[in-house]
Amino acid sequence: MTVSKMTWRPQYRSSKFRHVFGKAATKESCYDGVPITRSVQDNNFCAVNPRFLAVITECAGGGAFLVLSINHTGKVDPLHPRISGHRGNVLDVKWNPFNDFCIASCSEDTTVKVWEIPPHGVLKNLTSPWKELQGHSRRVGLIEWHPTANNILFSTAYDFQVMIWNLDCPEQVMKNPVRTISHHTDVVLSMSFNTDGSLLATTCKDRKVRLIESRSGNLLQEANCKKHKASKVLFLGNMKMLFTSGTSRWNDRQFALWDQDDLSVPLLEENLDGSSGVLFPFYDPDTHMLYLAGKGDGNMRYYEISSEKPYIHYLTEYRSNLPQKGMGVMPKRGLDVSSCEVFRFYKLVTIKSLIEPLSMIVPRRSESYQEDIYPMTAGNKPALTAEEWLSGIDKGPVLMSLKPGCQVAESYSEMSKGLGNSLDTRRSHSRPGALQLAYIQDQLGTKDGKEDSGNTEDDRSRTPVSNGEDLALCSPPRTENELRLKFHKQQEEIRRLRELLNQRDVRVKQLELEIKNIKNSQSHQSSP
Repeated sequence: MTVSKMTWRPQYRSSKFRHVFGKAATKESCYDGVPITRSVQDNNFCAVNPRFLAVITECAGGGAFLVLSINHTGKVDPLHPRISGHRGNVLDVKWNPFNDFCIASCSEDTTVKVWEIPPHGVLKNLTSPWKELQGHSRRVGLIEWHPTANNILFSTAYDFQVMIWNLDCPEQVMKNPVRTISHHTDVVLSMSFNTDGSLLATTCKDRKVRLIESRSGNLLQEANCKKHKASKVLFLGNMKMLFTSGTSRWNDRQFALWDQDDLSVPLLEENLDGSSGVLFPFYDPDTHMLYLAGKGDGNMRYYEISSEKPYIHYLTEYRSNLPQKGMGVMPKRGLDVSSCEVFRFYKLVTIKSLIEPLSMIVPRRSESYQEDIYPMTAGNKPALTAEEWLSGIDKGPVLMSLKPGCQVAESYSEMSKGLGNSLDTRRSHSRPGALQLAYIQDQLGTKDGKEDSGNTEDDRSRTPVSNGEDLALCSPPRTENELRLKFHKQQEEIRRLRELLNQRDVRVKQLELEIKNIKNSQSHQSSP
Protein backbone atom coordinates (compact mmCIF):
# COMPACT_ATOMS: atom_id res chain seq x y z
CA MET A 1 0.00 0.00 0.00
CA THR A 2 1.54 3.32 -1.06
CA VAL A 3 0.87 6.51 0.87
CA SER A 4 1.02 9.64 -1.24
CA LYS A 5 2.29 12.75 0.51
CA MET A 6 0.07 15.79 0.17
CA THR A 7 1.53 19.26 0.29
CA TRP A 8 -0.54 21.61 2.41
CA ARG A 9 -0.99 25.20 1.32
CA PRO A 10 -2.67 27.83 3.46
CA GLN A 11 -5.93 29.05 2.02
CA TYR A 12 -5.06 32.70 2.72
CA ARG A 13 -1.79 34.53 2.41
CA SER A 14 -0.83 36.50 5.49
CA SER A 15 -1.29 40.25 5.14
CA LYS A 16 -1.55 43.05 7.66
CA PHE A 17 -3.97 44.84 5.30
CA ARG A 18 -6.46 41.98 4.88
CA HIS A 19 -9.00 43.64 7.18
CA VAL A 20 -8.70 47.24 5.96
CA PHE A 21 -12.16 48.81 5.94
CA GLY A 22 -13.66 52.00 4.57
CA LYS A 23 -15.20 54.46 7.00
CA ALA A 24 -17.35 57.24 5.54
CA ALA A 25 -17.39 60.56 7.37
CA THR A 26 -20.43 61.70 9.35
CA LYS A 27 -22.74 64.26 7.78
CA GLU A 28 -21.17 67.03 9.90
CA SER A 29 -17.73 66.19 8.44
CA CYS A 30 -18.89 66.28 4.79
CA TYR A 31 -18.98 69.29 2.46
CA ASP A 32 -22.62 69.89 1.55
CA GLY A 33 -24.17 72.11 -1.12
CA VAL A 34 -21.20 72.08 -3.52
CA PRO A 35 -22.33 72.59 -7.17
CA ILE A 36 -20.05 69.88 -8.66
CA THR A 37 -19.32 70.18 -12.38
CA ARG A 38 -21.44 68.23 -14.89
CA SER A 39 -18.48 67.85 -17.28
CA VAL A 40 -18.22 64.46 -19.00
CA GLN A 41 -14.40 64.53 -18.91
CA ASP A 42 -12.97 61.39 -17.25
CA ASN A 43 -10.98 63.26 -14.60
CA ASN A 44 -11.15 63.37 -10.81
CA PHE A 45 -12.42 67.03 -10.68
CA CYS A 46 -11.05 67.29 -7.13
CA ALA A 47 -7.63 67.89 -5.54
CA VAL A 48 -6.74 67.82 -1.84
CA ASN A 49 -3.81 68.71 0.40
CA PRO A 50 -3.54 68.97 4.23
CA ARG A 51 -4.81 72.59 4.15
CA PHE A 52 -7.25 72.96 1.27
CA LEU A 53 -9.77 71.10 -0.87
CA ALA A 54 -10.30 72.21 -4.49
CA VAL A 55 -13.28 71.09 -6.57
CA ILE A 56 -14.37 72.08 -10.08
CA THR A 57 -17.86 73.59 -10.01
CA GLU A 58 -20.68 74.10 -12.48
CA CYS A 59 -21.03 77.72 -13.54
CA ALA A 60 -22.40 79.76 -16.43
CA GLY A 61 -19.99 81.77 -18.56
CA GLY A 62 -16.35 80.73 -18.22
CA GLY A 63 -14.96 78.18 -15.82
CA ALA A 64 -14.42 78.22 -12.07
CA PHE A 65 -13.38 76.04 -9.18
CA LEU A 66 -13.84 76.26 -5.45
CA VAL A 67 -11.06 76.19 -2.83
CA LEU A 68 -12.24 75.39 0.71
CA SER A 69 -10.31 75.10 3.95
CA ILE A 70 -10.01 71.39 4.75
CA ASN A 71 -11.84 72.06 8.05
CA HIS A 72 -14.64 74.08 6.43
CA THR A 73 -17.09 71.16 6.67
CA GLY A 74 -20.89 71.32 6.75
CA LYS A 75 -23.04 73.45 4.49
CA VAL A 76 -21.04 75.48 1.97
CA ASP A 77 -22.22 79.00 1.23
CA PRO A 78 -23.58 79.07 -2.38
CA LEU A 79 -21.94 82.51 -2.76
CA HIS A 80 -18.55 81.29 -1.51
CA PRO A 81 -15.74 83.09 -3.46
CA ARG A 82 -14.30 81.10 -6.38
CA ILE A 83 -11.27 81.07 -8.62
CA SER A 84 -12.79 82.19 -11.89
CA GLY A 85 -10.07 83.37 -14.27
CA HIS A 86 -10.69 80.87 -17.10
CA ARG A 87 -12.87 81.73 -20.11
CA GLY A 88 -13.90 78.09 -20.66
CA ASN A 89 -14.85 75.14 -18.46
CA VAL A 90 -12.11 73.98 -16.08
CA LEU A 91 -11.19 70.34 -16.81
CA ASP A 92 -8.48 69.50 -14.23
CA VAL A 93 -6.92 70.91 -11.06
CA LYS A 94 -3.76 69.75 -9.23
CA TRP A 95 -2.04 71.06 -6.08
CA ASN A 96 1.71 71.67 -6.16
CA PRO A 97 3.14 68.76 -4.07
CA PHE A 98 5.76 71.09 -2.53
CA ASN A 99 3.61 74.17 -1.86
CA ASP A 100 0.20 73.83 -0.20
CA PHE A 101 -0.75 77.35 -1.37
CA CYS A 102 -0.13 76.79 -5.11
CA ILE A 103 -2.59 75.10 -7.49
CA ALA A 104 -2.64 74.61 -11.27
CA SER A 105 -5.77 74.43 -13.42
CA CYS A 106 -6.39 73.71 -17.11
CA SER A 107 -9.37 74.59 -19.23
CA GLU A 108 -11.23 74.44 -22.53
CA ASP A 109 -9.87 77.96 -23.23
CA THR A 110 -6.51 76.24 -24.22
CA THR A 111 -4.59 77.68 -21.24
CA VAL A 112 -3.04 76.37 -18.04
CA LYS A 113 -3.08 78.78 -15.09
CA VAL A 114 -1.18 78.57 -11.82
CA TRP A 115 -2.71 80.28 -8.78
CA GLU A 116 -1.40 81.42 -5.40
CA ILE A 117 -3.94 80.84 -2.62
CA PRO A 118 -3.86 83.30 0.34
CA PRO A 119 -2.78 81.72 3.67
CA HIS A 120 -6.27 82.06 5.17
CA GLY A 121 -8.13 80.80 2.12
CA VAL A 122 -10.03 82.44 -0.73
CA LEU A 123 -11.91 85.38 0.80
CA LYS A 124 -12.85 87.05 -2.52
CA ASN A 125 -13.08 85.91 -6.15
CA LEU A 126 -9.64 85.33 -7.72
CA THR A 127 -9.28 86.22 -11.39
CA SER A 128 -5.55 87.01 -11.78
CA PRO A 129 -3.24 83.96 -11.86
CA TRP A 130 0.40 83.86 -10.78
CA LYS A 131 1.36 82.24 -14.11
CA GLU A 132 -0.49 81.74 -17.38
CA LEU A 133 0.79 79.08 -19.80
CA GLN A 134 -0.20 79.56 -23.43
CA GLY A 135 1.15 76.91 -25.76
CA HIS A 136 -1.64 74.50 -26.65
CA SER A 137 -3.89 75.09 -29.65
CA ARG A 138 -6.89 73.14 -28.33
CA ARG A 139 -8.51 72.53 -24.94
CA VAL A 140 -6.17 71.27 -22.22
CA GLY A 141 -7.47 68.10 -20.57
CA LEU A 142 -4.77 66.98 -18.11
CA ILE A 143 -2.00 68.43 -15.95
CA GLU A 144 0.59 66.71 -13.71
CA TRP A 145 3.30 68.10 -11.43
CA HIS A 146 6.73 66.46 -11.48
CA PRO A 147 7.03 64.28 -8.33
CA THR A 148 10.53 65.37 -7.20
CA ALA A 149 11.55 68.55 -9.10
CA ASN A 150 10.18 71.89 -7.96
CA ASN A 151 7.98 73.97 -10.29
CA ILE A 152 8.01 71.55 -13.26
CA LEU A 153 4.54 71.07 -14.75
CA PHE A 154 3.37 68.73 -17.54
CA SER A 155 0.22 69.45 -19.57
CA THR A 156 -1.53 67.63 -22.39
CA ALA A 157 -4.35 68.81 -24.66
CA TYR A 158 -6.64 67.80 -27.52
CA ASP A 159 -3.87 68.89 -29.92
CA PHE A 160 -2.20 65.53 -28.96
CA GLN A 161 0.88 67.33 -27.51
CA VAL A 162 2.47 66.90 -24.05
CA MET A 163 4.24 70.09 -22.94
CA ILE A 164 6.81 70.58 -20.15
CA TRP A 165 6.81 73.95 -18.37
CA ASN A 166 9.43 75.49 -16.07
CA LEU A 167 7.56 77.84 -13.70
CA ASP A 168 10.80 79.35 -12.36
CA CYS A 169 10.90 81.61 -15.44
CA PRO A 170 10.26 85.29 -14.58
CA GLU A 171 7.52 85.84 -17.20
CA GLN A 172 3.94 85.96 -15.95
CA VAL A 173 2.57 84.82 -19.32
CA MET A 174 4.59 81.93 -20.73
CA LYS A 175 4.22 80.92 -24.38
CA ASN A 176 7.23 78.65 -24.87
CA PRO A 177 7.38 75.32 -23.06
CA VAL A 178 10.75 73.77 -22.20
CA ARG A 179 9.93 70.79 -24.40
CA THR A 180 7.04 69.42 -26.46
CA ILE A 181 6.47 65.66 -26.74
CA SER A 182 4.73 64.74 -30.02
CA HIS A 183 4.55 60.93 -30.09
CA HIS A 184 0.76 60.64 -29.67
CA THR A 185 -1.64 60.30 -32.59
CA ASP A 186 -4.80 60.96 -30.56
CA VAL A 187 -5.96 62.44 -27.24
CA VAL A 188 -3.85 61.51 -24.19
CA LEU A 189 -6.15 59.98 -21.55
CA SER A 190 -3.79 59.76 -18.55
CA MET A 191 -0.19 60.38 -17.42
CA SER A 192 1.83 58.83 -14.59
CA PHE A 193 5.42 59.29 -13.34
CA ASN A 194 7.72 56.73 -11.77
CA THR A 195 9.12 57.41 -8.28
CA ASP A 196 11.98 59.73 -9.28
CA GLY A 197 10.13 61.29 -12.22
CA SER A 198 12.62 60.07 -14.86
CA LEU A 199 9.95 58.11 -16.77
CA LEU A 200 6.48 59.10 -17.95
CA ALA A 201 3.79 56.57 -18.89
CA THR A 202 0.78 57.63 -20.95
CA THR A 203 -2.40 56.06 -22.29
CA CYS A 204 -3.94 57.37 -25.48
CA LYS A 205 -7.21 57.09 -27.38
CA ASP A 206 -5.31 55.15 -30.09
CA ARG A 207 -5.26 52.19 -27.60
CA LYS A 208 -1.46 52.38 -27.08
CA VAL A 209 0.44 52.59 -23.78
CA ARG A 210 3.68 54.55 -24.14
CA LEU A 211 6.75 54.75 -21.92
CA ILE A 212 8.61 58.03 -22.43
CA GLU A 213 11.78 59.53 -20.99
CA SER A 214 10.22 62.51 -19.25
CA ARG A 215 13.07 65.01 -19.66
CA SER A 216 14.13 64.38 -23.26
CA GLY A 217 10.75 63.19 -24.53
CA ASN A 218 12.31 60.11 -26.19
CA LEU A 219 9.90 57.22 -26.77
CA LEU A 220 11.33 54.14 -24.99
CA GLN A 221 8.54 51.57 -25.43
CA GLU A 222 5.08 51.27 -26.91
CA ALA A 223 2.43 48.66 -26.08
CA ASN A 224 -0.27 47.89 -28.62
CA CYS A 225 -2.47 45.19 -27.11
CA LYS A 226 -5.61 44.63 -29.19
CA LYS A 227 -7.35 42.72 -26.36
CA HIS A 228 -7.04 45.60 -23.85
CA LYS A 229 -8.03 49.23 -24.46
CA ALA A 230 -6.33 51.16 -21.64
CA SER A 231 -7.80 54.44 -20.36
CA LYS A 232 -5.79 55.02 -17.14
CA VAL A 233 -2.18 54.12 -16.32
CA LEU A 234 -0.19 54.04 -13.06
CA PHE A 235 3.41 53.32 -12.15
CA LEU A 236 3.41 50.91 -9.19
CA GLY A 237 6.11 52.64 -7.12
CA ASN A 238 9.52 50.93 -7.28
CA MET A 239 8.13 47.54 -8.36
CA LYS A 240 9.05 48.15 -12.04
CA MET A 241 5.48 47.46 -13.11
CA LEU A 242 2.72 49.43 -14.83
CA PHE A 243 -0.98 49.07 -14.08
CA THR A 244 -3.63 50.01 -16.64
CA SER A 245 -7.41 50.03 -16.37
CA GLY A 246 -9.74 50.08 -19.33
CA THR A 247 -11.98 47.77 -21.36
CA SER A 248 -11.67 44.45 -23.17
CA ARG A 249 -12.61 43.91 -26.81
CA TRP A 250 -16.11 42.89 -25.55
CA ASN A 251 -16.41 46.17 -23.59
CA ASP A 252 -16.05 44.52 -20.17
CA ARG A 253 -14.18 46.60 -17.63
CA GLN A 254 -10.69 45.18 -17.34
CA PHE A 255 -7.31 45.84 -15.77
CA ALA A 256 -3.85 44.73 -16.90
CA LEU A 257 -0.39 44.56 -15.34
CA TRP A 258 2.75 45.19 -17.41
CA ASP A 259 6.47 44.67 -16.95
CA GLN A 260 8.08 48.10 -17.18
CA ASP A 261 11.00 46.68 -19.21
CA ASP A 262 8.84 44.73 -21.68
CA LEU A 263 5.49 46.14 -22.81
CA SER A 264 5.00 43.60 -25.61
CA VAL A 265 2.62 41.37 -23.62
CA PRO A 266 0.82 42.10 -20.30
CA LEU A 267 1.83 40.04 -17.27
CA LEU A 268 -1.80 39.76 -16.21
CA GLU A 269 -5.27 40.63 -17.50
CA GLU A 270 -8.46 40.38 -15.49
CA ASN A 271 -12.06 41.24 -16.37
CA LEU A 272 -14.15 42.88 -13.63
CA ASP A 273 -17.73 43.54 -14.80
CA GLY A 274 -19.82 44.88 -17.63
CA SER A 275 -20.35 48.43 -16.31
CA SER A 276 -19.53 51.38 -18.54
CA GLY A 277 -17.95 53.84 -16.07
CA VAL A 278 -14.20 54.51 -16.28
CA LEU A 279 -12.09 52.80 -13.58
CA PHE A 280 -9.93 55.22 -11.57
CA PRO A 281 -6.88 53.43 -10.08
CA PHE A 282 -5.08 54.77 -6.97
CA TYR A 283 -1.85 53.23 -5.65
CA ASP A 284 -0.23 53.58 -2.23
CA PRO A 285 3.50 52.69 -2.57
CA ASP A 286 3.93 52.55 1.24
CA THR A 287 1.39 49.77 1.82
CA HIS A 288 1.46 48.34 -1.77
CA MET A 289 -2.32 48.68 -1.86
CA LEU A 290 -4.23 49.42 -5.05
CA TYR A 291 -7.74 50.92 -5.01
CA LEU A 292 -10.13 50.76 -7.98
CA ALA A 293 -13.09 53.16 -8.03
CA GLY A 294 -15.49 53.20 -10.98
CA LYS A 295 -17.09 56.38 -12.24
CA GLY A 296 -20.79 56.17 -11.43
CA ASP A 297 -20.23 53.25 -9.01
CA GLY A 298 -20.88 53.33 -5.29
CA ASN A 299 -18.38 50.57 -4.51
CA MET A 300 -14.59 50.48 -4.42
CA ARG A 301 -12.38 47.39 -4.74
CA TYR A 302 -8.95 47.17 -3.18
CA TYR A 303 -6.03 44.85 -3.76
CA GLU A 304 -2.52 44.20 -2.51
CA ILE A 305 0.34 44.14 -5.03
CA SER A 306 3.30 41.76 -4.78
CA SER A 307 6.37 41.32 -7.00
CA GLU A 308 5.70 37.58 -7.49
CA LYS A 309 2.88 35.74 -9.21
CA PRO A 310 -0.09 36.16 -9.12
CA TYR A 311 1.00 39.81 -8.51
CA ILE A 312 -2.45 41.16 -7.57
CA HIS A 313 -4.28 39.85 -4.47
CA TYR A 314 -7.89 40.85 -3.96
CA LEU A 315 -8.57 42.07 -0.41
CA THR A 316 -12.17 43.21 -0.17
CA GLU A 317 -14.67 45.80 -1.36
CA TYR A 318 -16.16 48.95 0.11
CA ARG A 319 -19.85 49.32 -0.76
CA SER A 320 -22.01 52.43 -0.74
CA ASN A 321 -25.28 53.46 -2.36
CA LEU A 322 -23.88 56.90 -3.31
CA PRO A 323 -22.30 56.92 -6.81
CA GLN A 324 -19.04 58.84 -7.25
CA LYS A 325 -18.26 61.16 -10.16
CA GLY A 326 -14.63 61.68 -9.14
CA MET A 327 -12.24 61.21 -6.23
CA GLY A 328 -9.70 63.42 -4.52
CA VAL A 329 -6.84 61.84 -2.52
CA MET A 330 -5.22 63.28 0.61
CA PRO A 331 -1.39 63.10 0.63
CA LYS A 332 0.01 60.74 3.28
CA ARG A 333 1.26 63.64 5.44
CA GLY A 334 -2.36 64.75 5.98
CA LEU A 335 -3.67 61.43 7.36
CA ASP A 336 -4.80 60.80 10.93
CA VAL A 337 -2.18 58.30 12.13
CA SER A 338 -3.79 58.02 15.59
CA SER A 339 -6.74 56.13 14.05
CA CYS A 340 -4.49 53.97 11.78
CA GLU A 341 -5.76 55.70 8.63
CA VAL A 342 -3.70 54.58 5.61
CA PHE A 343 -5.58 56.34 2.78
CA ARG A 344 -8.29 58.99 2.49
CA PHE A 345 -10.54 59.72 -0.47
CA TYR A 346 -12.82 62.71 -1.04
CA LYS A 347 -15.77 61.32 -2.95
CA LEU A 348 -17.76 63.63 -5.25
CA VAL A 349 -21.46 62.73 -5.08
CA THR A 350 -23.15 64.83 -7.78
CA ILE A 351 -26.74 63.72 -7.10
CA LYS A 352 -26.51 65.17 -3.58
CA SER A 353 -24.07 68.05 -4.26
CA LEU A 354 -21.91 66.42 -1.59
CA ILE A 355 -18.20 65.77 -1.00
CA GLU A 356 -17.82 62.82 1.37
CA PRO A 357 -14.45 61.99 3.00
CA LEU A 358 -13.80 58.25 3.05
CA SER A 359 -11.04 56.89 5.31
CA MET A 360 -9.36 53.52 4.75
CA ILE A 361 -8.43 52.19 8.20
CA VAL A 362 -6.31 49.27 9.42
CA PRO A 363 -8.04 47.91 12.53
CA ARG A 364 -5.60 47.90 15.47
CA ARG A 365 -6.27 47.63 19.20
CA SER A 366 -3.24 49.63 20.30
CA GLU A 367 -3.55 53.42 20.35
CA SER A 368 0.18 54.01 19.92
CA TYR A 369 1.86 54.92 16.62
CA GLN A 370 2.04 51.88 14.31
CA GLU A 371 5.44 52.04 12.61
CA ASP A 372 4.88 48.92 10.49
CA ILE A 373 2.05 50.53 8.49
CA TYR A 374 3.66 53.99 8.26
CA PRO A 375 7.13 53.68 6.68
CA MET A 376 9.06 56.79 5.60
CA THR A 377 7.01 58.42 2.86
CA ALA A 378 7.40 61.16 0.25
CA GLY A 379 7.26 64.56 1.97
CA ASN A 380 6.57 68.12 0.86
CA LYS A 381 10.17 69.14 0.10
CA PRO A 382 11.51 68.97 -3.47
CA ALA A 383 14.60 66.86 -4.09
CA LEU A 384 15.65 69.06 -7.03
CA THR A 385 15.23 72.56 -8.40
CA ALA A 386 13.78 72.94 -11.88
CA GLU A 387 17.21 73.88 -13.27
CA GLU A 388 18.89 70.83 -11.71
CA TRP A 389 16.28 68.51 -13.21
CA LEU A 390 16.53 70.14 -16.65
CA SER A 391 20.34 69.81 -16.51
CA GLY A 392 20.01 66.00 -16.35
CA ILE A 393 19.88 65.10 -12.63
CA ASP A 394 17.35 62.57 -11.28
CA LYS A 395 16.69 62.07 -7.57
CA GLY A 396 14.22 60.09 -5.50
CA PRO A 397 11.71 61.93 -3.31
CA VAL A 398 12.69 63.50 0.01
CA LEU A 399 11.26 61.21 2.67
CA MET A 400 9.56 62.14 5.93
CA SER A 401 8.23 60.28 8.95
CA LEU A 402 4.53 60.43 9.82
CA LYS A 403 5.23 59.94 13.53
CA PRO A 404 3.61 62.81 15.51
CA GLY A 405 6.22 65.39 16.51
CA CYS A 406 8.85 63.84 14.23
CA GLN A 407 9.68 66.06 11.26
CA VAL A 408 12.65 64.11 9.87
CA ALA A 409 12.97 64.55 6.11
CA GLU A 410 15.82 62.95 4.17
CA SER A 411 16.38 61.99 0.56
CA TYR A 412 17.81 58.59 -0.32
CA SER A 413 21.24 60.05 -0.95
CA GLU A 414 21.24 62.07 2.28
CA MET A 415 20.22 58.99 4.29
CA SER A 416 23.03 56.89 2.83
CA LYS A 417 25.54 59.74 3.26
CA GLY A 418 24.52 60.29 6.90
CA LEU A 419 24.71 56.56 7.58
CA GLY A 420 28.16 56.39 6.00
CA ASN A 421 29.46 59.31 8.09
CA SER A 422 28.20 57.82 11.36
CA LEU A 423 29.70 54.42 10.47
CA ASP A 424 33.06 56.01 9.65
CA THR A 425 33.02 57.79 12.99
CA ARG A 426 32.23 54.62 14.89
CA ARG A 427 34.85 52.59 13.03
CA SER A 428 37.68 54.90 14.17
CA HIS A 429 39.69 53.33 16.97
CA SER A 430 41.69 56.26 18.30
CA ARG A 431 40.16 57.75 21.46
CA PRO A 432 36.71 56.17 21.06
CA GLY A 433 35.29 58.00 24.07
CA ALA A 434 36.10 61.44 22.69
CA LEU A 435 34.69 60.53 19.29
CA GLN A 436 31.45 59.24 20.81
CA LEU A 437 31.16 62.44 22.86
CA ALA A 438 31.77 64.55 19.76
CA TYR A 439 29.21 62.48 17.86
CA ILE A 440 26.51 63.01 20.53
CA GLN A 441 27.27 66.74 20.83
CA ASP A 442 27.22 67.03 17.02
CA GLN A 443 23.80 65.35 16.91
CA LEU A 444 22.49 67.73 19.58
CA GLY A 445 23.99 70.71 17.77
CA THR A 446 22.44 69.60 14.49
CA LYS A 447 19.03 69.40 16.15
CA ASP A 448 19.49 72.88 17.63
CA GLY A 449 20.59 74.20 14.25
CA LYS A 450 17.55 72.68 12.58
CA GLU A 451 15.29 74.27 15.17
CA ASP A 452 16.98 77.68 14.72
CA SER A 453 16.70 77.50 10.93
CA GLY A 454 13.09 76.37 11.26
CA ASN A 455 12.31 79.48 13.31
CA THR A 456 13.49 81.74 10.50
CA GLU A 457 11.06 80.30 7.95
CA ASP A 458 8.17 82.39 6.71
CA ASP A 459 4.75 82.52 8.37
CA ARG A 460 3.23 80.00 6.00
CA SER A 461 5.53 77.18 7.04
CA ARG A 462 5.15 78.10 10.73
CA THR A 463 1.38 77.65 10.71
CA PRO A 464 0.80 74.69 13.04
CA VAL A 465 -0.68 71.62 11.41
CA SER A 466 -1.73 68.63 13.48
CA ASN A 467 -2.75 65.42 11.71
CA GLY A 468 -3.84 67.37 8.67
CA GLU A 469 -5.76 70.04 10.64
CA ASP A 470 -4.45 73.56 10.27
CA LEU A 471 -5.06 75.09 13.67
CA ALA A 472 -5.06 78.65 12.34
CA LEU A 473 -7.74 77.84 9.75
CA CYS A 474 -10.06 75.81 12.03
CA SER A 475 -13.62 77.03 11.80
CA PRO A 476 -15.49 77.14 15.15
CA PRO A 477 -17.86 74.21 15.85
CA ARG A 478 -21.44 74.90 14.76
CA THR A 479 -23.27 72.06 16.49
CA GLU A 480 -23.09 70.37 19.88
CA ASN A 481 -22.02 67.10 18.24
CA GLU A 482 -19.21 68.87 16.36
CA LEU A 483 -18.08 70.54 19.61
CA ARG A 484 -17.99 67.15 21.34
CA LEU A 485 -15.94 65.64 18.50
CA LYS A 486 -13.46 68.51 18.60
CA PHE A 487 -13.18 68.17 22.40
CA HIS A 488 -12.38 64.44 22.17
CA LYS A 489 -9.87 65.06 19.40
CA GLN A 490 -8.20 67.76 21.50
CA GLN A 491 -8.01 65.43 24.51
CA GLU A 492 -6.41 62.76 22.32
CA GLU A 493 -3.89 65.30 21.01
CA ILE A 494 -3.01 66.39 24.58
CA ARG A 495 -2.53 62.75 25.62
CA ARG A 496 -0.22 62.08 22.67
CA LEU A 497 1.80 65.21 23.30
CA ARG A 498 2.28 64.22 26.95
CA GLU A 499 3.54 60.80 25.87
CA LEU A 500 5.91 62.46 23.41
CA LEU A 501 7.17 64.86 26.11
CA ASN A 502 7.84 61.96 28.48
CA GLN A 503 9.78 60.13 25.77
CA ARG A 504 11.87 63.25 25.10
CA ASP A 505 12.62 63.66 28.83
CA VAL A 506 13.79 60.04 29.06
CA ARG A 507 15.98 60.50 25.96
CA VAL A 508 17.55 63.69 27.35
CA LYS A 509 18.38 61.90 30.64
CA GLN A 510 19.92 58.98 28.73
CA LEU A 511 22.14 61.34 26.70
CA GLU A 512 23.20 63.27 29.80
CA LEU A 513 24.12 60.02 31.54
CA GLU A 514 26.03 58.83 28.47
CA ILE A 515 28.02 62.08 28.28
CA LYS A 516 28.81 61.83 32.03
CA ASN A 517 30.04 58.22 31.63
CA ILE A 518 32.24 59.14 28.68
CA LYS A 519 33.77 62.09 30.59
CA ASN A 520 34.44 59.83 33.60
CA SER A 521 36.12 57.18 31.42
CA GLN A 522 38.29 59.89 29.80
CA SER A 523 39.41 61.24 33.19
CA HIS A 524 40.33 57.70 34.34
CA GLN A 525 42.35 57.11 31.18
CA SER A 526 44.26 60.40 31.50
CA SER A 527 45.18 59.84 35.18
CA PRO A 528 48.21 57.45 35.61
